[in-house]
Amino acid sequence: MRAPAPAAPIPALLSRCSSPPSSAPRRLLSSSRTPAACCPPPAVVRSVSVDLLAVAGEPAVAGAPSATPCRRLILLRHGDSATGGRFTRDHDRPLSKAGRADAISVSNKLQQMGWVPELILCSDAMRTKETLKILQEHVHGLSEAVVHFIPSFYSIAAMDGQTAEHLQKAICEYSSDEILTVMCMGHNKGWEEAASMFSGDSVLLETCNAALLEAAGKSWVEAFFVAGLGGWKLHGIWFLHATEAFGLKVSTWLDR
Repeated sequence: MRAPAPAAPIPALLSRCSSPPSSAPRRLLSSSRTPAACCPPPAVVRSVSVDLLAVAGEPAVAGAPSATPCRRLILLRHGDSATGGRFTRDHDRPLSKAGRADAISVSNKLQQMGWVPELILCSDAMRTKETLKILQEHVHGLSEAVVHFIPSFYSIAAMDGQTAEHLQKAICEYSSDEILTVMCMGHNKGWEEAASMFSGDSVLLETCNAALLEAAGKSWVEAFFVAGLGGWKLHGIWFLHATEAFGLKVSTWLDR
C-alpha cells in the first residue's frame, strides 16, 4: 500500500466561513445545526483553515491548461450481514453468504466500468471490512489503493443528516489533488442521505448498492465547494434486487 500524498489544507466547514468573495460559487453544506452538533470527533478529522479565494480559484494564466479534472465519488453500502451470535455486537457482525456473493458482483461491475478508486475510506465495522476484502480480491488494481479505516463512519451513519458533511471533511482530509476517484464504504441511513444530498436526487441504497457521483474541480476542496448540495452528477446506481423466481438476485445499473 502506497503512502498517501500530503493533503492540502481544507476549511473546517465551508458553509460556516464568513464573508466569502461575492464572485465565489455557492456554499457547500449549509446547515442550521450548531457547530457542536455537526462536527465529528477531532480525533477522526482535524479542522484546519483555508483561504476561500484559493478555493474558488484564481484567474487563469495565459497558456495554462484550462481543463478541470472530473472527480468521481463512490458511496458503497456494505454487503448483507449475518445475524451473529447471541452476544455479537452489531459492529462485529460478519457478512452473510449472500453478502459475500453480492460483494463479488459489485466488484465485477466497478472493474467493468473502470471506477477503480485510488483512495478508500471505510467504516471499521466487520461487515464493511469484509466487503472491502472481497473487492480487493476481485478488482484488478484495487489492492494498490490507499485505505483508511474510520471508526466514525459507523456511528455517523445513524445520525440524522450529518453524514454528507462528515464524508466531505474526511475526503478532503485524506485525499490529494492527484487522486481522482474515492470510495467511501459505510452504512445506512447515512449513506442514502449523503448520496441524496450531494446529488439532489432521491437515492435508495440497499445492502451492497453503490451510488456513483461526479463533480469537476482542481482539488476535492474545490469540487465540493463549487458543486455544493445537489450539484454532484449522479452518474448511476448499481444495485442488486431479488427476483420472484427462486429468490435469485439480479444486478441492475441505473443511468442518470
